Amino acid sequence: MGGNVPLSEHEQRQLEQIEQALYADYPRFAHAARRSDPRVHYKRRVAEAAFGFLIGIGLLLGGVVSMYIWIGVAGFVVMLACAMWALTSWRHMTGTATARVPGSARGAAPGRGPGAVRGAGPGRGRGSGRAGKDRRRGHSRRFMQRLEERWRRRQERDR
Repeated sequence: MGGNVPLSEHEQRQLEQIEQALYADYPRFAHAARRSDPRVHYKRRVAEAAFGFLIGIGLLLGGVVSMYIWIGVAGFVVMLACAMWALTSWRHMTGTATARVPGSARGAAPGRGPGAVRGAGPGRGRGSGRAGKDRRRGHSRRFMQRLEERWRRRQERDR
């Protein structure tokens, strides 16, 4: 339901102070917690995939130079696999792996604006609940944006 909400500068400073205090008071625990951070794992996977991609380039060029087609094809397959591995790891690391794009940004079907009637278009009979789900997601997204805007105004007013 909710998305990522950026922290204010004050909240970021507080978080940094908490992290520094944790490192100062409990260095072993802080180091263990840092190691178990999934972003560190995915960052390592991205680096490994980049290295594998470079190996794939080397195989591809080696296949072209040596005139063995199968080495070039193997290099291309390695490059493709490593690129996909890096992309999925990057998406997991940044948290965009499960994010969905709203229907309007995806290029919604013509005639499907905010006032369109559900089920009125071609191929949209009963049992097609996808349009309703997209509309509800858009509604909840707008609702969350309104709430965030109200929160920001309150924070600015209290300063």
